[in-house]
Formats: sequence, C-alpha cells, structure tokens
Amino acid sequence: ATFYFSLSVNAMFNASLKQLSLQLAGKKISSTELTTEFLKRIKALNPEYNAFITVNEELSLAQAQAADKMIAAGQASPLTGIPIAQKDIFCTKGWLTTCGSKMLSNFVSPYDAGVIERFNQAGAINIGKTNMDEFAMGSSNETSFYGPVKNPWDHAAVPGGSSGGAACAVAARLAPAATGTDTGGSIRQPAALCGISGIKPTYGLVSRYGMIAFASSLDQGGPMAKSAEDLALLLNVMTGFDPRDSTSLQRDAEDYARDLQKPLAGLRIGLPKEYFAEGMSKDVESAIENALDEYRKLGAQTVEVSLPNAPLAIPVYYVLAPAEASSNLSRFDGVRYGHRAKSYGDLADMYRKSRAEGFGPEVKRRILIGTYVLSHGYYDAYYIKAQKLRRLIAQDFAEAYKQCDIIMGPTTPTVAFNLGEKSGDPIQMYLSDIYTSAANLTGMPAMSIPVGFGDKNRPVGLHIIGNYFSEAQMLNVAHQYQLATGWHLQSPV
Repeated sequence: ATFYFSLSVNAMFNASLKQLSLQLAGKKISSTELTTEFLKRIKALNPEYNAFITVNEELSLAQAQAADKMIAAGQASPLTGIPIAQKDIFCTKGWLTTCGSKMLSNFVSPYDAGVIERFNQAGAINIGKTNMDEFAMGSSNETSFYGPVKNPWDHAAVPGGSSGGAACAVAARLAPAATGTDTGGSIRQPAALCGISGIKPTYGLVSRYGMIAFASSLDQGGPMAKSAEDLALLLNVMTGFDPRDSTSLQRDAEDYARDLQKPLAGLRIGLPKEYFAEGMSKDVESAIENALDEYRKLGAQTVEVSLPNAPLAIPVYYVLAPAEASSNLSRFDGVRYGHRAKSYGDLADMYRKSRAEGFGPEVKRRILIGTYVLSHGYYDAYYIKAQKLRRLIAQDFAEAYKQCDIIMGPTTPTVAFNLGEKSGDPIQMYLSDIYTSAANLTGMPAMSIPVGFGDKNRPVGLHIIGNYFSEAQMLNVAHQYQLATGWHLQSPV
C-alpha cells in the first residue's frame, strides 16, 4: 500500500525525528518511501556538496522494507524506519568503510561497529557513509582522499571537520540526522560551522568498538541533528555498555529526553574569562552575547569562572593525539587489509611504499610528530608533561563547577573560513579547536547549538560544556533555548 506524507516533501526534509517517527507510526508514510525520497535528494545534490563517500540504495532500501515490517508488527521504537547518515569511520558490514583515506579505499568491512549494531537493532536505516577528514585528522574536511566537502550555507566555505560530511548532510537536509566522532572537536566544530546541533557525550558512554581509532583516550562517537530534542533520541540509541571496548562504561541506561521540559530558573552558567578574551571575532562574540541574554531571560544567571590552564589545551592535545595516532595507525601496513603498493623489494620496502602511498600529508605529519614525542629522550619532555597538564586542565573544570552548573562560550573563534584559506598553515588550522579540545582531554560532555549568523551570513555555534554524565541537563539547557528561538530551524536550502 502507498502511504501519503501529511506534510509536503519539503516539510518532510525539515521534519524533526519525533515528527518523522509519528508519521511512520501513523502509517502516513512508509520507511521505504521516506528512504527513497532522501536517496533521491542525495543523488541530486551530493555532486554539489560531496557530503557522502558511499551510498548503497539496495542495502538502504532492504533495511527500510524490514523496518516497515517491524512497524506493521507493532515492534517499532522511536527511530525505526528513520534514515541516519553514518560517518565513514564506523565499520559497517557489507559497506565500503574508508575513513576518508586512500589507505582504506578498497576496504569492505566484514562486521558492524557497536554503534551501527545499535542503530540496526533500533530499526534505523543507514542512508550512506559520510565524507570526513582522513582518519579524522583535520578541522575543515579538506584532508579527505575523496576531496573537500562544501558548506551548504556558502560553497566557498569549509563545513568544518573531521565530521564535515555528516554536518553538511544534516544541514543540507540530505539526512534527518547523522553520526560523528569527536577527538578534539570534530562533532561540535562542524556542527557550529554548518548551523546544526551536535553533542560529544562523556568519554566511555558510546562504544568505540569498530570505530576506526585515531587517539583512543580522546575519541568519542556522538550524534548530529537539527535540534537538541533529536540529539536526545539518538543518544538513547547510541549509548550503552559494550564488553568489546575496554574503555566502555558500565552504567544504567538513561532516557536523555527526560529533562527536556524543565524550566531554567536558577541555572548557573559559568563564563570562563579565558574564552572571552582576545581571539574571538566580533561577529561570533555578538551572536554569543545575544544567546546569553536569551538565557538570562529564561531565568538563568551567569557567573564568571576561570580556567587558567585552558590556553594550554591545544599544545597538550597536539602532543597526545599524534602520539596515540602513531601507535594506532601502525596497523595499516599493507599486509592484512587496505592499500598495498604494487611493486616492492622486501617486507620493509612494502611497508614504506604502502604507507607513503596510502596516507595523505596531514596523517603523515601527525604520525611523525607522535613518533617523535614518544621517542627516547623526548617522552619525558613532551608526552609525560602533556599528561600532567591534562590533569591540571581537568582540575580547573572541577573547580569551576563548584560555582556553576554548566559552562558556555563560543564553539569556534570565527565563523567558517574559506576553502583553502588555512590549508598551508597547520597551526592556524589547529587553532580552530581552541575552545573544543579541553572537553576531550578531560572526557567531559560538550555540545554545540546554532545561535545566529556572523560574517557573510555564516552560522555561529554556542558551546555548552557539562560535568561528567550531565548530558540530560545539557540537552535540557539547549532545548529550552531552542523552544524560545528559531536558529535551529533555519535551513540553507
């Protein structure tokens, strides 16, 4: 039978996950029809955006048909039948899983990542694998072997990275929601630059099993969507203990949507003086100040806090992340899977050539930095010192939370920069993560929500950092703002 969506096709692309779920449950549309519409849209617009690396209509539609049967049998959960775009860092059975690299450009995963399994169990549809910086190393989605992703608000601008394809897919309405991963800001920074919502949960809440590793003590999967309410529904599926991941936390299941309707009266918002110093552009500052005014109207109060070691987050991050990357990426040697050089002399020559051909310049740069800081004579000077500073950064946050419930500031120092603008200057590129990397070093949850537009009408994101396991509170803080404003409803298309 054919069902008819009670909204127009355009309204369907702009609908929230809750609205889509109600339409599916009420038999107003089938998952097959919904998936087909999104696949048509991806086919028409992806050449322009380059948000997806792989789309497989046959596999997506087979999942949609199975979801329709679940709905008909009354076995649906909130995400059953809803298409979700998956960052191409999550191993997905039967799908090409490339991590944005030539090294894995021929790798079809034989198994599903923990996150993918959870979406499959919930009856969600994998609508495709999204473009990303190679091995998640980058802040602009320009290091991808498959070429850069365009920002849907302005094709001359970057979408942010490394989850740039996921952010673009949600903003351009090519998918209702997407998964990302965040090692130093890779969910929140592209969410801010593309005008969507994204959350990095507390470290250990989302399984890293089958998520191709960059820096194991920093990497964390999380959802990207139009609104905080959508993020809550996605987190309900993504989080949970996984015995196959040694860093996965054993905790009781939570309903992340439980506090969405709580009023904000009495909420104490900490504003770190270090985040409101020089470095933030005027247009970003003005949008952030307007958002804080809105929070005051909603009954929250703001207090100044200090994070004295915050400025050290970037140097600490760029010692620790490459150190872990140099260890994690040693498995890509041309022996078992992935790219292997066509001609070589001996085993060492095969390693050398396969890695030289398979990795791009940014990945090589980070492997070299990481190997250097772990080498004899430099380990104590760099790596150990960075780990000590990491502890001090965490202590700063612990002190700040004695005076406030939540911390806010800008997600990025500027709006999206132009494609190519920073690719010749790695240090400038790394500074894109100046406000976001501390949450990864401490393991705290953090999110970005859209709060307006800056220069050239490019989006601005507000950064919300919570204490450990305060995701439900953060989503409440974001949701109440989104009920009072309409920035998250703005669409570039």
